[in-house]
Amino acid sequence: MSGNWRDRTATTFDCQKMPAVSSRGMVVSNHPLASSAGAEMLATGGNAIDAAIATLFTLTVVEPMMVGIIGGGMAHIRLADGSHRFIDGQSTVPAAVRDTTYTSRPGSAHDVFDTVGNENLNGPKAVATPGSLKAWCETLRRFGTMSLADVMQPAIRHAARGYAATPYLHECISESAAEMRKDKPIAAIYLPDGEPLKVGERVVQAEYAETLRAIADHGEKALYEGPLGDILVDYMEKTGGFIRRGDLTAYKTVERQPIRADYRGWTILGPPPPAASGVHIAQMLNILEGYDIGGLGFGTSETIHYLAEVLKIAFADRAAASGDPDYVGVPVEKLTSKAYAEERRRAIDPARAQAFGAGVTQLESAHTTHMTAADAFGNVVATTQTINNLFGAKIMIPGLGAIANNYMNLFDPRPGHALSLAPGKRVTTSMSPMMALRDGKLRYALGLPGGKRIFPSAMQALINLIDHGMSLQEAVEAPRVWTEGNALEVERKVPESVRAKLAALGHKVQPVATVAGGMNAIAFHDDGSMTGAACWRADGTPVGISGGLAKSGVRFRLS
Repeated sequence: MSGNWRDRTATTFDCQKMPAVSSRGMVVSNHPLASSAGAEMLATGGNAIDAAIATLFTLTVVEPMMVGIIGGGMAHIRLADGSHRFIDGQSTVPAAVRDTTYTSRPGSAHDVFDTVGNENLNGPKAVATPGSLKAWCETLRRFGTMSLADVMQPAIRHAARGYAATPYLHECISESAAEMRKDKPIAAIYLPDGEPLKVGERVVQAEYAETLRAIADHGEKALYEGPLGDILVDYMEKTGGFIRRGDLTAYKTVERQPIRADYRGWTILGPPPPAASGVHIAQMLNILEGYDIGGLGFGTSETIHYLAEVLKIAFADRAAASGDPDYVGVPVEKLTSKAYAEERRRAIDPARAQAFGAGVTQLESAHTTHMTAADAFGNVVATTQTINNLFGAKIMIPGLGAIANNYMNLFDPRPGHALSLAPGKRVTTSMSPMMALRDGKLRYALGLPGGKRIFPSAMQALINLIDHGMSLQEAVEAPRVWTEGNALEVERKVPESVRAKLAALGHKVQPVATVAGGMNAIAFHDDGSMTGAACWRADGTPVGISGGLAKSGVRFRLS
């Protein structure tokens, strides 16, 4: 589509942040100290994998409400040879859990996984077997160039010395304070004197610093086979949690191949099952390919109507047939086929909002963080990691200083469904560490946090770039929409005139402050330079490395 997208828009906005440009590497994460930690690795000669792992460990310190070593995640890695792979470090169901372990709260809707007593939401029974730490350490050994001890130094430093609480962290603590007050270890750090840390106050995590030092010395074995694991298991046994030593020693990461979508001459690569995101982004793009999205304009009622309808279709199919491929047969080929997209597209009415059921069945057999890193050698990492809800299970493991995940809340507590519980099962996720190629060249890498709103938001960013021709900064900051069949959430920058037209089409429009969280992304240019961008929805910060070392023999001399 030629011309400026603003000439065809019904929704205007101004970017609140500035992008960064670099020639030798870029790191973008949702905290400036974490991005700086990754950039430090690039500046010392490390590659994108070194930078990514340094960034992730630092995020466990400075963005503790989102990510931790007792969590899980998915990493999309593109190596300098052009190969792509996903490292699945998702958490798994402990061996002691059965599909009847929890009692579903009476009257819960089919897509609501609430349980009696919130046992799968808060506290020790909500914690799944962690995968993140093992995945990070293994990934660094396989693809990095630096030692674990070196990449962990920034995280250890910030945990031991402390850092200033941001307004974002303060608000997250305030939102979770009622439940966090029930756990003395977590409250001691984030709710001193019973009140949330104020903006600018120091966050010191001395106990967690010691845990990080033990990992730096002994690697992931410190948790999965050693004394840190003993502390975790002992706590679980005493408090009614399910994790045991066998769960830790049996845990394995999985390397998977990406899901591919071909969209208007672009190649889009996303995560495979158990992630639902890659499959359904491919599905939605295939359906939208039949419409002139660029011509319809950004943020118009016509474009948003089509977005809403494809979202409802995708979520209907996701509910019916998504899950861990070791337990559920996910019909990937059908869901991602152009023929199936055409079939679903024919059911869309351009003049009326509809309800959609699933078009597939299973073949029987969110709060997160995201960071993106690239180096000058051609290595790129886009990875989304989480402890699930804000501050996970709202507990801190005494002796570790680490916040535990509440991944069990993502499983259906009722037996007989695709997302029902089973020992060893990996959770289905909406994590969307995406990459987009044109003519075989990598052009974009992006991702964001936000639970079930992640993959719809990632898809909208790709459309912003490909169909609307936005800049990278505009694409990550642009207003978003979301629905899975009930209310149509629209960010408040979408004007009232557009909302009224959507309502007239039959949508139940609900204005919201934000849809999903802080997206960050990197764009790759023909001259080898990179642009990094992070949006206003979090503390996102791009840090680029440019310049370089002096050539041999160049030095200053006094005459």
